[in-house]
Amino acid sequence: MAKSANLYARIEPDVKEKAEIILNALGISASNAITMFYKQIILQKGLPFEVKLPEHPLDISRMTDEHLHTELEKGYANMQAERTIPAAEAFMDIRKEYGI
Repeated sequence: MAKSANLYARIEPDVKEKAEIILNALGISASNAITMFYKQIILQKGLPFEVKLPEHPLDISRMTDEHLHTELEKGYANMQAERTIPAAEAFMDIRKEYGI
């Protein structure tokens, strides 16, 4: 079947560039990758991957006052026992773990 439908999408230039580098290394054009994605949507009857908000174990918006107090106490105990790391390292670990 001939490809005759056009798809126009706006995407961040950095995301497009990084994805196309990978696709080129795989020998797949962006057009073919999009076709593959759409075919998987049809086969899966939905997105071919899970779409959900990540569960952050210490999501403060979902904590009870008691749970928050317990976590703060743990942090304080770690500080008193000198089980700490520099803030820059902690934030780097968080970004890496949660992909941000």
